[in-house]
Amino acid sequence: MTGNRTFTMIKPDAVENGHIGAILEKITAAGFKIVAMKYTQLSVRDAQGFYAVHSERPFFGELVEFMTRGPIVAAILEKDNAVEDFRALIGATNPAEAAEGTIRKLFATSIGENAVHGSDSDENAAIEGAFHFAGREVF
Repeated sequence: MTGNRTFTMIKPDAVENGHIGAILEKITAAGFKIVAMKYTQLSVRDAQGFYAVHSERPFFGELVEFMTRGPIVAAILEKDNAVEDFRALIGATNPAEAAEGTIRKLFATSIGENAVHGSDSDENAAIEGAFHFAGREVF
């Protein structure tokens, strides 16, 4: 994945609140093509591995607990300038600071429960996509 792909997860809070369809609609309306998608639940080990970069942060335990409390939707998205465009679409981590019309402004409830994850670089998009999907699951 270089330049035209990014990774996202619809997090447990947005799944619990019934926002999967609305979030996917926003994503596809913004011109993203879904090239891999699954409805799944992270184990504690999966969440610890995925968020290992934050393992020394004080919120790590809370993050792992949150991300394992219910199902998620993981997806690889394709579009020119995918990472940057998707970051703009989801908005600021804090929904109170997110721009109007962004996914987090519409569907997030707090900094901690912010509805979606979006890769922050092409390199991380590739790593995160490979964490969740085998090559044969990406189209």
